[in-house]
Amino acid sequence: MLSHVTLAVTDVEAARGFWGPLMARMGFAETWHVPGQEASYRDPALPRPLFFLTRPFEGDPDPGNGPMVGFLAKDRETVRAVHAMALATGAADAGAPELRTRYHPDYYGAYFRDPDGNKICIACHEAESA
Repeated sequence: MLSHVTLAVTDVEAARGFWGPLMARMGFAETWHVPGQEASYRDPALPRPLFFLTRPFEGDPDPGNGPMVGFLAKDRETVRAVHAMALATGAADAGAPELRTRYHPDYYGAYFRDPDGNKICIACHEAESA
């Protein structure tokens, strides 16, 4: 069901100092770290879900603009369909469906804000089917 959960933080390194020991105690390992920008944790035996700490993507200094729920889609068509449905029913576009190889070569995701302003991601981590 979940691909990832993202929390925006004002200081990634300080957040790592807080969250790192908590994650380790629960059996999660840090799996991604871009100094000063973001870090992620997950169960080392599973590819996801991921728990991200990040600077707010929109650049707003308020950490509240970064929290996001990322839902796992079975394929890229589902990403496109859900994004279109969301926009058609009142959501605001926050990122069209596309490959985002910054995360990994097959990360295909789309973003929107629901009518209450919550940031939502729909992501597929699989290669395009033939």
